[in-house]
Amino acid sequence: MSDRENQLSQLGIEYWKALHWNLTTPVLVEAALRRSEGVLADNGALIVSTGSRTGRSPKDRFIVEEATSKDNIDWGSVNIPMSEAQFDHLLNKVRAYYQGKELFVQDLFAGQDPRYRLGVRVVSELAWGALFARTLFVRPQSRDELADYRPDYTVLHAPMLQANPAVDGTRSEVFVVLHFGRRLILIGGTRYGGEIKKSIFSVMNYLLPLKGIFSMHCSANVGAREDVALFFGLSGTGKTSLSADPERRLIGDDEHGWSDDGVFNFEGGCYAKTIRLSREKEPQIYNAIRFGSIAENVIYDPETRTIDYDSDAITENTRATYPLEYIDNALIPGIAGHPRNVFFLTADAFGVLPPISRLTPEMAMYHFMSGYTSKLAGTEAGVTEPEATFSACFGAPFLPLPATRYAELLGKKMNQHQVNVWLVNTGWSGGPYGVGSRIDIKYTRAMVKAALNGQLEKAEFRPDPVFRVLVPTACPGVPADILNPKNTWQDKSAYDAKARELARRFVENFQKFKNVPESILSAAPVTD
Repeated sequence: MSDRENQLSQLGIEYWKALHWNLTTPVLVEAALRRSEGVLADNGALIVSTGSRTGRSPKDRFIVEEATSKDNIDWGSVNIPMSEAQFDHLLNKVRAYYQGKELFVQDLFAGQDPRYRLGVRVVSELAWGALFARTLFVRPQSRDELADYRPDYTVLHAPMLQANPAVDGTRSEVFVVLHFGRRLILIGGTRYGGEIKKSIFSVMNYLLPLKGIFSMHCSANVGAREDVALFFGLSGTGKTSLSADPERRLIGDDEHGWSDDGVFNFEGGCYAKTIRLSREKEPQIYNAIRFGSIAENVIYDPETRTIDYDSDAITENTRATYPLEYIDNALIPGIAGHPRNVFFLTADAFGVLPPISRLTPEMAMYHFMSGYTSKLAGTEAGVTEPEATFSACFGAPFLPLPATRYAELLGKKMNQHQVNVWLVNTGWSGGPYGVGSRIDIKYTRAMVKAALNGQLEKAEFRPDPVFRVLVPTACPGVPADILNPKNTWQDKSAYDAKARELARRFVENFQKFKNVPESILSAAPVTD
């Protein structure tokens, strides 16, 4: 038995039918096709189906309550505890399930900066599961990096193994379990690839803040003047689309750390929503979907194998993975300096927030802790249309520590580096969801561009009468009426009512945060 095989044996993984270790992308694609796990699209991407689970299952995610981490975790409806005994029961179930199966193993990293990276081993029963991990995480660049490789965390990916809630103590057939003490992650009952990605993101969100490094659910890019920009937001709010800018270099589309030296990407690939994707509006993403990419849950012509990106017949949450280098102007490795501009992206389903506004430091802390946005259809199990929600730090489902821990790090970084902070509504205008329409991405791009090149700094700003945020009266390339959301509503009194309703939700949500400085509380919306 080789040393690598012995490492699996020490985890109780034995008696496999075949073990495929660190296969390259072409070989993994061939294996997926041989095993009928997917088909090739005409652009070369591997098309796969994730079955009944086409989004994350946050209510099926657990953290083991164990001695090394239990005092740090923010336990509750997001971080649901699981006992050691229950974890051992599920681990034994995975071990038994793996016996007699082909297993595909990938040795990878999370974190582009070698000083902070994490060794991640993914063991999957699916060839495309291993390909997903290889596409999304940081791939070793030489044999030397693998010579003495020892994983810091191991993901045991058994998507076809379903739990029995009555026996296994789970909520459903799905289980995603993190054990920080034993550095193990179990995933079963779901083929949705995002569970692999987000489980490791949760690990980074646990480890790095304890070292004073700000972990962030954001995309990032950098301009010709080395000006870094961050885009915070939940899935579907525009992180990937807005950071893929042909005039700027892409650092990464979803997960980053901010150390004393600057920003670094956690990943080696991108995971983009593809619903209504077009070559005209998002050429970089469109062209990145090719051989070596994975297209999840898309509809395609069975004869031509052409993908229909407009179809939501399976789910609104259609996705594609691709390596970062498939973006023409990607920054490799994804390491850059300190940000000059930070954008909070919110898909406002109420249709009352301005499409762009400037935030004072106090407003920035208030809105970061609030994390107002909408869960978009398909991104989580059971979400069929936009739902207004507050996701602390624009990433609550992936934050094991209390939200205040991340907010304190943001406040420290903002003060140190004097960044501009903007609130951008990529959601609805002219009315709420079902009445109004989503703000055209060309206008959002124009507003972001004006903020990045300094044009908005010269603009006149007026405080919004309800949300207090500072709204520009003009922006190059954007009709003036769009900047004031009330102007886009036919029924002005209906706008006033919706704005007050959302303001009240902000205030009610913020009550959960204790011992917040008065300066931050003063940034709350007006409710009367």
